[in-house]
Amino acid sequence: MISFLTGQVRALKADRIIVSNGGFGFDVWVTERTLTNIRHGETVDMHTSLVVREDSLTLYGFPSEDERDTFELLQTVSGVGPRLALAILDVHTPDELRLALSHKDEKQLQRVPGVGKKSAQRLILEIGDKLGPATAVASPTPVQSEVTHEVVSALVNLGWQRSVATRAVEELADMELSTSEMLRAALVNLGGQRG
Repeated sequence: MISFLTGQVRALKADRIIVSNGGFGFDVWVTERTLTNIRHGETVDMHTSLVVREDSLTLYGFPSEDERDTFELLQTVSGVGPRLALAILDVHTPDELRLALSHKDEKQLQRVPGVGKKSAQRLILEIGDKLGPATAVASPTPVQSEVTHEVVSALVNLGWQRSVATRAVEELADMELSTSEMLRAALVNLGGQRG
């Protein structure tokens, strides 16, 4: 099992990085949140989880052991595979997930693409108490409000990468704009560039 990997980032892809270590290039799947904090050529320390399937070996990487452990626990829920577990951690940090589960907040869980009402209920039922208490008070992120979530989704549907859309919306989060006002302002800030 590969549980940790240190190496130089040789390439950044849309959903993964290639890490050079010992003459080998490891394909490591990461969340978009992690990807936005990594630069080409830098040395990274990744906590990893190797998912073995009949026809593949896939390595998933995380900046913290807590995130990696949460990823592995999420996959114990029926209907949650590695891709959905990664999507959940792209939307929620482990502490945000702990808070949503402890408060039985189905709406927060359903913000994840691919998680519907039944999936949210299964998450609460099957791992609600297994993640433990939040290690820190999770500060609300700008994307947690309904308005910012809708604007990010709209920008993604218009062709921007989620990380670019999220950054554009974060800049406007304190202005208390309506959905249409925030979308208009984000479009002006982004211009014609697709991230």
